[in-house]
Amino acid sequence: MNYTDEHVALCALNKIFGYHPELAIALMEQAGSALSLFDGSWAALTDVFAHAEALRPLLPKLIPSELNWATRELERVRALGFRFIGLSDDDYPQVLREIPAPPIGLYLSACSSPTEVFGLRPMIAVVGTRDISPYGREWCRKLVEALSSADVQPSVVSGMAYGADGIAHSTALQLGLGTIGVMPTGIDKVYPWQHRELAAEIVNRPGCALITDYPLGTSPVALNFLRRNRIIAALSSAVLVVESKTKGGSLMTAKYANEYSREVFAIPGRMDDIRSAGCNSLIGCNMARIITSPEELIGQLGLGSRVRGAGGSWHTGWTEARFRQHLENRFGADAPAVTVGMAIRTNRGATADDLTALTGLAIGQVLESIGLLEAEGIITTDLLRRCALAATYV
Repeated sequence: MNYTDEHVALCALNKIFGYHPELAIALMEQAGSALSLFDGSWAALTDVFAHAEALRPLLPKLIPSELNWATRELERVRALGFRFIGLSDDDYPQVLREIPAPPIGLYLSACSSPTEVFGLRPMIAVVGTRDISPYGREWCRKLVEALSSADVQPSVVSGMAYGADGIAHSTALQLGLGTIGVMPTGIDKVYPWQHRELAAEIVNRPGCALITDYPLGTSPVALNFLRRNRIIAALSSAVLVVESKTKGGSLMTAKYANEYSREVFAIPGRMDDIRSAGCNSLIGCNMARIITSPEELIGQLGLGSRVRGAGGSWHTGWTEARFRQHLENRFGADAPAVTVGMAIRTNRGATADDLTALTGLAIGQVLESIGLLEAEGIITTDLLRRCALAATYV
């Protein structure tokens, strides 16, 4: 991609006014272009700052040396195989232009063009807590599965974080959906680093991308996540909140979505579960619609009315009888692992103590069975050793 002088200027403005793009936009509207702001005439544009005196120190940064920095930045972007899209470009996402203060520029890593990433299908955000429960993990997968089975298949937008974000991205990839990861870092960094393989899969899958509005080399400091959440909400026609505590990025994404007139949906949870407190609050304050079924969600999103499987079932075909037979074939008809596996199927999030009470087996038998089931990839356990079926068997 060849970058014009206007691109260079937009790249510089994105760095200078990244946290206040509305001011850069106001300046450009008065000056006529981004490039003209660096010719020394910005002193005549100070009335833009009449109500933002604290930001007046940004004006002296509009100097030619910033253009030199931006030129080097775009050279590195090209050399690394990335792309920079300026606000004035035709392939800048139209949905971002709809919000009051869109980013001045976006960095993109993808094997597809921006039009293929942003312009061919609806975009739906799926977000939630990093500390996701087995209940949240299961429903995150089921909702993405529902999106993949809709008449109109969207791209899944999320923030590349642990928990709900990672599950949403990886499930979308498994089911053939497009997915867009919005990053709180420079496009040359992956956070958390454990998601490097996930990031590589995204950028090498047609129709998928990683994006950010931060310059190369930017590290993931706390303040950066607000800008990321704002872009997630702005890109998406709707936001699905899987699980959320009373504070966190998911609630901020929902707040931005409401400000941008995007639909917000939330999965309800138990009143005593701190990981559902945020979702329950969004529903109670009428900031989000309650998700009562995948079928209803697809209809509310306007993605069609297709129902997967007979009778509207969103399971993958692992009926109770089939699952039991699978366990018996693997461990033997009378094996404790069969009893424990069946108990986990109907009691997601059960601990070893819970399963001991549910099954009547000795604690040693339960612990051994959990180990066998986990080693076979039939169940997963979290840090608190709560058990849930692996995605394949949900």
